[in-house]
Amino acid sequence: MTSFSFDGFEIAFEERGHGRAGHDRPFILIHGLLFARTHHYPLADALAERGNRVVLIDLLGHGESDKPPHSRHYSMEIFARQVLALMDHLGIEEAVVGGTSLGANVTLEVANRSPGRTRAMFLEMPVLERAAPVAAMFFLPLTLGYAQGAPLIGAAARLMRRIPRGMGLYPDILLELLSREPVPSAAVLHGLLTGRLAPHPDERQKLDVPALIMGHPNDLLHPFSDVEALGRELPNHELMRSNSFLELRFPPNRLSDRIADFLDEVWA
Repeated sequence: MTSFSFDGFEIAFEERGHGRAGHDRPFILIHGLLFARTHHYPLADALAERGNRVVLIDLLGHGESDKPPHSRHYSMEIFARQVLALMDHLGIEEAVVGGTSLGANVTLEVANRSPGRTRAMFLEMPVLERAAPVAAMFFLPLTLGYAQGAPLIGAAARLMRRIPRGMGLYPDILLELLSREPVPSAAVLHGLLTGRLAPHPDERQKLDVPALIMGHPNDLLHPFSDVEALGRELPNHELMRSNSFLELRFPPNRLSDRIADFLDEVWA
């Protein structure tokens, strides 16, 4: 893990793979809300083995990055600026950008802000207009719980941090999630709830870069109808249905193979 400075804060990142003979083929991979970059380790390793340079970022307020306690530091637009700042820090002029849930929405913001630097997009489980009411119903109580129950939740988080890691990637990820400090967690959620979810549909229709969109059925927070609507908006896309949220979590499999093929195509 290493880091770079952004607006006075440290943003953590790490890299997997080195691309192919003379070609970096950078892929910026972005985590989901309140998770860290570690939940994309299996996918990053699978793609690195296929000749890609995968860069994993912890957005501000997540993972090993700084966690300021005020909501003004958190929005989709600010997160997009952090991704572009990471590219500047690494001297990457153009990259494929992608992510899951929050990461998918940030990817749309990156492409909207700097389409010339976005070679292509990978968008898994975006949270768009149809999911907005469910997102508010779920995250508003969580925000209030983090804020009002900070002493109790903070004590529980400190206990969780004492539990040794090493039980496996996904048990460790769950422990990290339960170890989050409540005040910055509330700030992250508050900032996102009061900002925009993603670029406006009119803006999304202008994003003429290749996009691989993935979603799955029976998910209120990530409805497949949002995935289908995004597919109708993006002029250059492929839509792929996964069986469940868990399918991509255990690569290599048909989904990670398709992502790797997609990267081959956009860098060809």
